[in-house]
Amino acid sequence: MIQEIINRYKRMRTERFLDQKYKYSYAFVGMGQHSLTNLYPVLHYLGVPLKYICVTSERKARLIERKFPHVKATTSLDTILKDEEVKGVFVSASPSAHFSIASRVVQSGKSLFIEKPPCQSLQELKALIDQQRLYGIPEHRSPLVVVGLQKRYAPAVQILQKRLCKEHLISYDLHYLTGNYPEGDALLDLYIHPLDLVCFLFGKPEIIACQQVSPASYILMLRHPHIVGSLELSTAYAWTSAEETLKVCTSKGIYRLSQMEQLTFEPKLSSLLGIPCEKVCKHNKNIEYLYARNNAAPTLPNNQIFSQGYYSEILSFITSIEHGHSGVLSDITSVEPTYKVLMGIKRLFSESC
Repeated sequence: MIQEIINRYKRMRTERFLDQKYKYSYAFVGMGQHSLTNLYPVLHYLGVPLKYICVTSERKARLIERKFPHVKATTSLDTILKDEEVKGVFVSASPSAHFSIASRVVQSGKSLFIEKPPCQSLQELKALIDQQRLYGIPEHRSPLVVVGLQKRYAPAVQILQKRLCKEHLISYDLHYLTGNYPEGDALLDLYIHPLDLVCFLFGKPEIIACQQVSPASYILMLRHPHIVGSLELSTAYAWTSAEETLKVCTSKGIYRLSQMEQLTFEPKLSSLLGIPCEKVCKHNKNIEYLYARNNAAPTLPNNQIFSQGYYSEILSFITSIEHGHSGVLSDITSVEPTYKVLMGIKRLFSESC
């Protein structure tokens, strides 16, 4: 009897997944390492009908069609933009080319998923927002423009955000430490993630202090509406031991988020007449595990593509286009506070040079 129930549940789950249907076709611009590792696998898993892949090289286009015969490879973005079957375009190309590509996609009336950074300045971001409003169809709320800031969609971040809404916030401490990054602008390409994360969790920030400690490393202090925090953003460490940690102190205790893989809460111990009870009585440290990826079970929720937020951000974009209701958390209008901080940091050190 129990086995029949289990088999029925598994069959229903599989059939529900296989029954997913799509009304529209999609296209992808770019085929770099990030796309191949984090984005294409999600599209393949979801069975998203990818009609085109656009690249800059004819040779690469031929190789794509040989490896993926069901996809049309092209070097012409116009071919994609003129195809009325295509309703959504994913763009993950060279960061310096993102703004021009994004502008053309939005002006075509198609919805856009643009990897970070979507542009190189606050002025370009505002131009994209204006284009979205100008070329959109109000009743259809299109074109939709989503920025690939996947940490907003990470399960641990979602849990943390809900918990913090009920807390009295005191301070936070964030460390984002990697190795050298010679291939691009670390501030825009890398630090956009931690800066966007604190904007998402704590609201619009103001730069209180900022010190550049090496060419691509910064120590910052930010003030948000209800909390003050410090950040270390650096490429002076190593990629093999890269670190991304966030500690949030509240009146009830301390939250610790590590690598988007684990979220814990350590409650504050009580006091009597201002005297900490932990100094008087012996106690055992109590740590509550709010989220932890299970490396032992190879299911979707335990895949890094899921725990890092890639799966949910792409699913929310596709669901918005297909059904009109959305769990989109990174609409391009919501990224403005992040860009104000990024440009504020750039301005501080360009003026001091």
